Amino acid sequence: MEPGAWGNRTAVTEFILLGLTGNVRLQPILFVVFFFAYIVTVGGNLSILAAIFVEPKLHTPMYYFLGNLSLLDIGCISVTVPPMLVCLLAHECRVPYAACISQLFFFHLLAGVDCHLLTAMAYDRYLAICQPLTYSTRMSREVQGTLVGICCTVSFINALTHTVAVSVLDFCGPNVVNHFYCDLPPLFQLSCSSIYLNGQLLFVGATFMGVVPMILISVSYAHVAAAVLRIRSTEGRKKAFSTCGSHLTVVCIFYGTGFFSYMRLGSVSASDKDKGIGILNTILSPMLNPLIYSLRNPDVQGALKRVLTGKRHPV
Repeated sequence: MEPGAWGNRTAVTEFILLGLTGNVRLQPILFVVFFFAYIVTVGGNLSILAAIFVEPKLHTPMYYFLGNLSLLDIGCISVTVPPMLVCLLAHECRVPYAACISQLFFFHLLAGVDCHLLTAMAYDRYLAICQPLTYSTRMSREVQGTLVGICCTVSFINALTHTVAVSVLDFCGPNVVNHFYCDLPPLFQLSCSSIYLNGQLLFVGATFMGVVPMILISVSYAHVAAAVLRIRSTEGRKKAFSTCGSHLTVVCIFYGTGFFSYMRLGSVSASDKDKGIGILNTILSPMLNPLIYSLRNPDVQGALKRVLTGKRHPV
């Protein structure tokens, strides 16, 4: 630490991340596990993107959003895991202040777009099942692009707000972060100035980035469920539900871990449980998404086979 640029107080110039474990013997094992998870996640999501690109049947709004979701998953895991792998190899993790704040910004930016993109996907399913006659006009390419643009704009404002609010906090004492990446709760714990405003911003952000999207998703699927139950054919109901099952599974995993992480505003202190939730948020969810979307989808499976074997789509 050294004298800071703001007055006579002392400013932290770097943070020390404790990582997942201090056990030197476990670190090589964790490196192999998380390096493998990273490769699988990036490879799986790139495969989904390739399948959407080569399969004409997948040139639909639902898979347009899924392709964007795959890009976001690659971005989210790339923001946190590669730096963690470097730290595991070095057996220590010293992160410059600016790099820590940058990681926080990009993580919340990408995760926030993820939140709202899942909402857009639920709206797409609502239009496809409840408003099939007007679906093509209501979900045109212009509408798809607009929805993605709104997702990015809202998330950018949220991420920038949190980043600016953290950057004006005083960090003049301990600089040891009990986590494997820079995030809001563990940084709040280290601040030697009031974090009341940050807590309020976190509550408001969690409402707009979590609660509101979850309400919109629930309303969309309530209408979808009502519409599907009116279908007389058992096969028709099964097909309609199958198109929503993958998305609902991803929503449950993503929002379940997210709410557990950020809605516990009464307890700012970091713990080993937070690291476990962080692994679910940053690694497990992006890794499972390609599997979830391809497991019960014959079109995606067929496209993936053509990508892997190099065969072209039959004319």
